[in-house]
Amino acid sequence: MSTPYPFTAIVGQDDLRLGLLLNAVSPAVGGVLVRGEKGTAKSTAVRALAALMPEVSVVPGCRFSCDPGSPDPACPDGPHAEAAGVSRAARTVELPVGASEDRLVGALDIERALSEGVKAFEPGLLADAHRGILYVDEVNLLHDHLVDLLLDAAAMGASYVEREGVSVRHAARFLLVGTMNPEEGELRPQLLDRFGLTVEVAASRDTDERVEVVRRRLAYDDDPEGFAARWAGEESALRERIAAARALLPRVVLGDGVLRQIAATCAAFEVDGMRADIVMARTATALAAWAGREEVTADDVRQAALLALPHRRRRNPFDAPGLDEDKLDQTLDEAGPQDDNDDDPDPGPDGGGDGGGGGGVPPQADGDRTPPPASESDDTPSPAPEGTPDAPGRSSSGAEQQPVAAAEPFRTKMLSVPGLGEGAAGRRSRARTEHGRTTGARRPQGSLTKLHLAATVQAAAPHQRARGRTGRGLVVRRDDLRQATREGREGNLVLFVVDASGSMAARQRMSAVKGAVLSLLLDAYQRRDKVGLVTFRGKDAEVALPPTSSVDAAAARLESLPTGGRTPLAAGLLKAHDVLRVERLRDPSRRPLLVVVTDGRATGGPEPVALAGRAARLHRAEGTASVVVDCESGYVRLGLAGELARELGGTAVTLDELRADSIAGLVKDVTAAGRAA
Repeated sequence: MSTPYPFTAIVGQDDLRLGLLLNAVSPAVGGVLVRGEKGTAKSTAVRALAALMPEVSVVPGCRFSCDPGSPDPACPDGPHAEAAGVSRAARTVELPVGASEDRLVGALDIERALSEGVKAFEPGLLADAHRGILYVDEVNLLHDHLVDLLLDAAAMGASYVEREGVSVRHAARFLLVGTMNPEEGELRPQLLDRFGLTVEVAASRDTDERVEVVRRRLAYDDDPEGFAARWAGEESALRERIAAARALLPRVVLGDGVLRQIAATCAAFEVDGMRADIVMARTATALAAWAGREEVTADDVRQAALLALPHRRRRNPFDAPGLDEDKLDQTLDEAGPQDDNDDDPDPGPDGGGDGGGGGGVPPQADGDRTPPPASESDDTPSPAPEGTPDAPGRSSSGAEQQPVAAAEPFRTKMLSVPGLGEGAAGRRSRARTEHGRTTGARRPQGSLTKLHLAATVQAAAPHQRARGRTGRGLVVRRDDLRQATREGREGNLVLFVVDASGSMAARQRMSAVKGAVLSLLLDAYQRRDKVGLVTFRGKDAEVALPPTSSVDAAAARLESLPTGGRTPLAAGLLKAHDVLRVERLRDPSRRPLLVVVTDGRATGGPEPVALAGRAARLHRAEGTASVVVDCESGYVRLGLAGELARELGGTAVTLDELRADSIAGLVKDVTAAGRAA
């Protein structure tokens, strides 16, 4: 086994280390989600923590790591007779992104359950992680139903496996640690809420600190054992401090005044539900124990808020995580009385500082936020009336216009890919999935995951006399088992092709267009799609964002999108074709949905309209599902977007029709109701 990098040798990253150590002191805090860019020691810190965890005493031979002092009465390997336990190191179990449900929670032997009535159970990773650490790298890329199972087990301290009326339960209490790179996609807000703490990490910009990181890493790579030996003293001291804090934890007092501050803080920041209050209370108690105190102070509450609240204030993928520290301080002051304890705040995991200072407030990446609307008093000429030849960007100069802010997003109509797919689980188009309504049965290919009971009984029934059945039980063979086929929803690749030419440059119009695309991005986030962004203007088209799961990155690129110049519609469609061709090779099971946002005009070059038609028919020939969002406005409409939709073999919708509560839809409903009356 390779020697892990010492936890105490990690340079900086105070918030990361403090979040992990607080969970080591009190696993009831609920785990920690580590968000940050690649190469910031996220995985290194998690793996290094395992060496600091106290050893656990387990029942010999128990696959579920029962404590001999208080064994689980429902343990599938029990009941356990009184016996001396054996000590072993706490495990760190890693959950791969591509793991199956059976690998996570375990699997029942359905054949033996039906024929013998025996609950033959093969434990999964949740059982292996009991009383240890469960580490999920790239948790944001894990399938949603696996994240749900994982967080349910973490919250209840137990895992349940149920198949066709046969159920098994076992204890599953572990320190849950997830790491993720936000650039690769976000977790849903309700899943973020299930992690106790969240910390943001980023590479240091301090030259001396970066030099020290490289120096230590090179020394470790050259001689891992020797490097670990040089840090053995610090590791031992930290291990003893964790044990002492665990022993002190039951004696820590959480006074009514502190509880009032916690409740006031959660109310002031308008977090949903009561989980935040409970997590803050547990975190503040762990902070006091970590500092060697038996009473929680206002400083503990403040640090707990910075770790437990920022991710709970994120309502949608375009919200910035973080916390207003001035507002936090004001709330704590108003919710007094103030604690008279003048002790220094928690010295942090390295014995100095405050354990990360303003933990939980992430750095803001460039372009992550909506730029302010352009001032009407700037040098940009005022837009001419829609449809006039002198509209901005339509002049012979083709001057580029400054980006404008998007209008308020709205709930959009459901856009889906026709047919039945087999892509990744999501919420957009119909697909064959592991979860959904049962539509039929088939012989299992590989291990059985979803039993179709009626089909299995029907397959076994004709052979009962030949198999010598004499009792009440059904004699079932493996060949009789039938897998249920299910239909649910899949996520798609939604590729936006946005016209940024001069014909779209009028401020009011482009603001509405960006608002519509932002609304579609929010819909794509909710439906678990991948998204990409192609823009065209001037003489060419460009891939503003390659296909990704990070819709907030797409929103940031959209907000900074300038406009102006001619309308190379054909170039935009051809660039989209290239993107889809590459994505079909990378992920052939994920079906694309092409969303073209344009007024349908095509200018520039020889025969621009004919060339755009040929490019559109190329998509149609490959069966790409498409929608054209018609951005044309005014009293006189040329209907060019509708013609483009026909060439693509798709449908056209106006900006108004895109709204889920559009007037067109209401009129249609009213007409139908009138006829029924």
